Amino acid sequence: MEGVDHLAHERNKSEFDVDAMKIVWAGSPHAFDVSDRISKLVASDPGFRKDNRSTLSRKELFKNTLRKAAYAWKTIVDLRLSEEEAAKLRFYVDEPAFTDLHWGMFIPAIKGQGTEEQQQKWLPLAYKMQIIGCYAQTELGHGSNVQGLETTATFDSQTDEFIIHSPTLTSSKWWPGGLGKVATHAIAYARLIVGGREHGVHGFIVQLRSLEDHSPLLGITVGDIGMKFGNGAYNTMDNGVLQFDHVLDVYSIAFASIAVMLWVSQVTCEGKYKQSDVPRQLVYGTMVYVRQTIVADASCALSRAVCIATRYSAVRRQFGSQNGGPETQVIDYKTQQSRLFPLLASAYAFRFIGEWLKWLYADVTQRLQANDFSTLPEAHACTAGLKSLTTTATADGIEECRKLCGGHGYLCSSGLPELFAVYVPACTYEGDNTVLLLQVARFLMKTVSQLGSRLSSKKPVGTIAYMTRVEHLMQCRCGVQRGFAELSADLVEAAVAHCQLIVVSKFIEKLQQEIPGKGVKQQLEVLCNIYALFLLHKHQGDFLSTGCITPKHAALANDELRSLYSQVRPNAIALVDAFNYTDHYLGSILGCYDGNVYPKLYEAAWKDPLNESVVPDGYHLYIRPLLKQEIRTARL
Repeated sequence: MEGVDHLAHERNKSEFDVDAMKIVWAGSPHAFDVSDRISKLVASDPGFRKDNRSTLSRKELFKNTLRKAAYAWKTIVDLRLSEEEAAKLRFYVDEPAFTDLHWGMFIPAIKGQGTEEQQQKWLPLAYKMQIIGCYAQTELGHGSNVQGLETTATFDSQTDEFIIHSPTLTSSKWWPGGLGKVATHAIAYARLIVGGREHGVHGFIVQLRSLEDHSPLLGITVGDIGMKFGNGAYNTMDNGVLQFDHVLDVYSIAFASIAVMLWVSQVTCEGKYKQSDVPRQLVYGTMVYVRQTIVADASCALSRAVCIATRYSAVRRQFGSQNGGPETQVIDYKTQQSRLFPLLASAYAFRFIGEWLKWLYADVTQRLQANDFSTLPEAHACTAGLKSLTTTATADGIEECRKLCGGHGYLCSSGLPELFAVYVPACTYEGDNTVLLLQVARFLMKTVSQLGSRLSSKKPVGTIAYMTRVEHLMQCRCGVQRGFAELSADLVEAAVAHCQLIVVSKFIEKLQQEIPGKGVKQQLEVLCNIYALFLLHKHQGDFLSTGCITPKHAALANDELRSLYSQVRPNAIALVDAFNYTDHYLGSILGCYDGNVYPKLYEAAWKDPLNESVVPDGYHLYIRPLLKQEIRTARL
């Protein structure tokens, strides 16, 4: 049965041009070409094998990750891959590693916040991997509250140096990926103290380890924080702990202080702190970049889980046999469709919102370069809220896909447990999701408070344009005297609704574009309607209680959802095929392209190290005495 395409019949049902949909998913013919070519390159190279990760010890796992990272870099150099191709190769290697933070945080921070002098010194070294960087912001005692960080950077005017110090246990840097065992340098955030006065949190590039023997430098205590959730998962990453003991940071003055240190503000050789004319909001540019990449990653992770669950749902049969005939495919049950197809629609919705955020970041960057900061608050609110919305929905969606695969979804070989363990930290890093929603809520509250004056002059635009329709709010009088904190739970729900509106509206805008390919646009319209109506169904209590819809409307929406699920059913396999994921990248027996699930599950079971011997280790010591009733009561 090996090699037989058990899903061929499903693929023949497709009512649209799958190849055209692949290009829509990729974003362009060029992006599809690069992604397709690099994914197949990685899948065909045994050096990137990953099917044994769950059986390796932590030390073996980490060493194997170092090998893969070095092998990936050699491949990039040998094949002279472009920056775009190299990024795709790292993506399809599909293993959390120190390189993620080096390329995803360290370099973007220098590019986005460093002076021209700093960029000229540090970027060439970082691009050639002659230094390896990490991003040391979070501490043992503080994460989301950046202003509460305790690490200090005290300027010594006599030596012309900064002294970086960890004054408390809770000021230890904690969690930075790549810090534990690999990074040679860190962008470390500390409270700047000049002349006995504190000037807030600033960033510094600090060397951590010798470039000769990799030993920690004087005053640096650094290590790994230990095992994390899951088997392989994020345990391939050396999340670290770092303490400074009065470290002299000569790099900060000479070359390296970034972020607000030498760009947005300065410390002169005389020890005078000077605020720059450049707005402090400029540092948000890097934050916007990082969060828009996280949103893009959400669509990848969710689509991966949905692909596995959809293919397996078409292969798996349970109940419904008539006169000895085949049992019913699980995907044909309405209960399965009502749980699976909204996730499929969400994967496409998140893909398109990711595209829009990429455009938004480019637009904001262009404006920043022209000293136009007008759209930065909206961009910050959008990326913060959408990061929260998509990562929460994706983490929940991956777990739902595991449940949709029944008992077999619990096997590591299904790919879903590890996918969940790798992805779920996204709900916390780069901003706790609830804290981010509160930031969005503050933005919305500020917008509403300014609505009266804006209506007479400048109206809200962009993602808050809908607020022009709530002019009557300004005529209302509310007797509520409680503060923001008292209403924070309600405001979080309002922020979620605002972000959901953005996702739906951008999906609709995508459909207003010209989309080539037979039946492609029609399928996307079906998915868009599913996404929107499922949200209405999920939150219909809110819609009904506020009078936005009537019970009749709610019933009609539910009827329409069932109809839309029926329209997706014959195209389900083709819609996940459009993701164009190789079996190597999916890393799932349940989601393999040919659907030949059961022989592969059976074969994989016998490869487990526990099956290397017929009689298990420990038999003679523990099992045999039990069976022979030879166990003696131990003396206490």
